[in-house]
Amino acid sequence: MNLLSLCFSLLSFLVGVDSPGEPVTAELLFVGDAMQHQGQLDQALIKGDGKNYVYDDCFRFIAPTIMEADYAVCNLEVPLGGGRNYSGYPCFSAPDAYAKALKDAGFDMFLTANNHCLDRSDKGLRRTLTALDSLGVDHIGTYYNAQQRDTLVPFIKSIKGIRVGFLNYTYGTNGINPRSGAEVSLIDKEKMKAEIAETREAGAELIVVCMHWGVEYVLTENAEQRQLAQFLIDQGVDMIIGSHPHVIQPMKIVVDEATGKRVPVVYSLGNFISNMKIVNGRGGALVRCRIERAADGKARFVEANYDTFFTVRPVEGATDYIVVPSWMSDHIPSAQRPTWNAFNRAAQDVFEKYNIDFPRLHH
Repeated sequence: MNLLSLCFSLLSFLVGVDSPGEPVTAELLFVGDAMQHQGQLDQALIKGDGKNYVYDDCFRFIAPTIMEADYAVCNLEVPLGGGRNYSGYPCFSAPDAYAKALKDAGFDMFLTANNHCLDRSDKGLRRTLTALDSLGVDHIGTYYNAQQRDTLVPFIKSIKGIRVGFLNYTYGTNGINPRSGAEVSLIDKEKMKAEIAETREAGAELIVVCMHWGVEYVLTENAEQRQLAQFLIDQGVDMIIGSHPHVIQPMKIVVDEATGKRVPVVYSLGNFISNMKIVNGRGGALVRCRIERAADGKARFVEANYDTFFTVRPVEGATDYIVVPSWMSDHIPSAQRPTWNAFNRAAQDVFEKYNIDFPRLHH
């Protein structure tokens, strides 16, 4: 146990977290892949008169919902490479203004362990961390080096007094390996098992593991995802949130047979914002997880729900890609409504067929 873990354990003992008291409830919100394709870069530069990258309106419809949550998490699937040589797929690099716009929309945590985190090599990975630090946002998944990972993991956040530990892992980095010791949290069962245990020992009452996994563009999870989810549940994890496929996948409350604990498993939230062409990649889902410390003093997951949203592309007179929640779909231009309807119908078909105890929020 490192010094941070010891301090948390001592604090837990001194304050007596298991003592009865007034019930406390908190809401965690998760979205999927925050992409930045070339079309988005081009439009943001137009909005900034060719001098700056401006994203003022991209999240204006969905920001109030994000801000309502007690803690909101997104997957930042682009390095913040710095300079002016920004690029979209296949080797991403986005301006700092993009991350600031996400922060201003209400996101508290940025996940950085994904297959594009080394698109600008070690230098880009490290600069991303420096930029996120300058914005004052939480981030996990990549580190300057292995020593920093050992220092910063476990990461535990007090959310309305409930101590929640967060971990983030990716299946790989598109074959790009660190050249100067930059550290990426890869899916490695032994390492994951150890870090989950360390997080619990450090005083986390609940543990969320965010996984970058699965097969791109496939609307259902595969056997490997299910096996990894069960492995995490067996380690005592309380919530599992997935990304990477760029399309939605099922959401299930899985009951741990050993303890009877209910664990939400979200296999993929799809894209948060992007310029993807395929219909199923034009939107994604947001998930809300309600947690509480009950009168008995114990913290636990209570329930979860989801809703969908859609990325509107620029139309005449507007130069933004705009995330439009399903309950505000009247803001989707008529020319893009057939695509929205096709996306939402496909997502709803998957959720209605495969979701378990994971309802849609009705507005």
